[in-house]
Amino acid sequence: MSSPALASKLPPFTLLDEPLLAFSPSDPAQVDVHPLRGLLNHGPYSKGSFGGYTPRIRIATVGPRSAFKRRGELMLSLRARHRPSDRSEYVVDYPGFEDLFGVSLEAACGEAHIRWPDHLNELPGEGEVQMRLFLAMEAALRQLETLRSQFDVVLVHFPDTWAPATRGRFFDAHDSLKALGAKYNIPTQVLNDRAFTFSHKASLAWRLATALYVKAAGTPWKLAPLPGVPSDTAYIGLAYALRGDQRDAHYVTCCSQVFDMDGGGMQFVAFEARDPITDVTEARRNPFLSRDDMRSVLARSLALYQGRNGGNLPRRMVIHKTTAFKEGEIEGAFDALAGVAEIECVEIGSSSCWRGVWLIRSDRPKPPSRPSGYPVPRGTMVPRSGNSALVWVAGNAPQVSSRGDYYQGAKSIPRPLHLVRHAGHGPLELMAHEALALTKMDWNNDALYDPVPVSIRYSQRLARTIANVPDLPRSVYPYRLFM
Repeated sequence: MSSPALASKLPPFTLLDEPLLAFSPSDPAQVDVHPLRGLLNHGPYSKGSFGGYTPRIRIATVGPRSAFKRRGELMLSLRARHRPSDRSEYVVDYPGFEDLFGVSLEAACGEAHIRWPDHLNELPGEGEVQMRLFLAMEAALRQLETLRSQFDVVLVHFPDTWAPATRGRFFDAHDSLKALGAKYNIPTQVLNDRAFTFSHKASLAWRLATALYVKAAGTPWKLAPLPGVPSDTAYIGLAYALRGDQRDAHYVTCCSQVFDMDGGGMQFVAFEARDPITDVTEARRNPFLSRDDMRSVLARSLALYQGRNGGNLPRRMVIHKTTAFKEGEIEGAFDALAGVAEIECVEIGSSSCWRGVWLIRSDRPKPPSRPSGYPVPRGTMVPRSGNSALVWVAGNAPQVSSRGDYYQGAKSIPRPLHLVRHAGHGPLELMAHEALALTKMDWNNDALYDPVPVSIRYSQRLARTIANVPDLPRSVYPYRLFM
């Protein structure tokens, strides 16, 4: 899994292997560290089953009338081949949607294309323009619900000229659309004008095509088995949001999917805490749940896992959140997961003040080393104590490059994640390797990794949506509705 550094005057550090992605549920040879290269060479993970019940993916559209043709041309472009024109050391040739995923991409029937007026002030209804935009979105999805058997994903276009109305202090059109999609069980893909003018066609096609495939219920890849990770391990991500009158505020905790050990996700749990906040200032600094509320949300999460796994319990459960675990939260976790043999509570901080510089030989006696032109390797782990470590999920990843080195984004000196284990035991390398692997499971982009594990990213996304749309019912939702 890892190899220790041979010589260093720094605290001992470890270089973790780049996690492998699996592109077949039955062939262990169909793996790659590179998500796009793996898709190109092996096809998607669900290729053996997806086409059997969805031989084509049908796209409905919603947006201003004048851009209807441009939306259609964008979808047609996903069916064509494109060669990379940016990040050429990472992006591979895009072969066309059908060659890539094994299913065709088609326009839905004519009635599933809803044309809005070109100007905001022409939207029907009364009141502020943001309210009329919300009503237009709801009317569109309500109309599409009656045609649900005739499309798979809805493309919703917000032009740049509508920007003043799409986001404000108390309104976010993107989050409101996702909440409406959850209400009507309709997956949506948001577009802005940049999608029509973006010059790097291969990158755009990879991002948009993968997102549409996932939102139509496809699975592009999963994690290959991680060495040392016990079988029947599962991961839970928690994110909190304050909602309501600050004088009587309540927590809303959002549990992301219970992720299986292969990174396969389940559904979101949206849960409103029952115990009121007594100190709002402290809550904003370090939100936490009471013992009873933690027990309740994790009990619901565990029930989701059992429903997916024939009633069986996981052998090991790892709980991720971005703030420190309070004593009551840990007690609530052990209450709810009493039947689970191993429980770990891990705080994942992304605002570390630490930085690192990778030194290489200088070929001179003095000084013997010099800074590399690239940052520390992705997967560098530095222990800080018996229960905490720094791990660089952003860094140099030469394994995915066609030219030897690759630093995603190529900007600034990367920050490491700060991992703190508040409960549990085992090697720190295992805890860090799991976090590193889960950064590769965000299917909503074409990047090698996300800045934080997917267990954190998705729970934060739902927490933000619920905070902006307080009347979203507290229920269980497929994650693809919020992507």
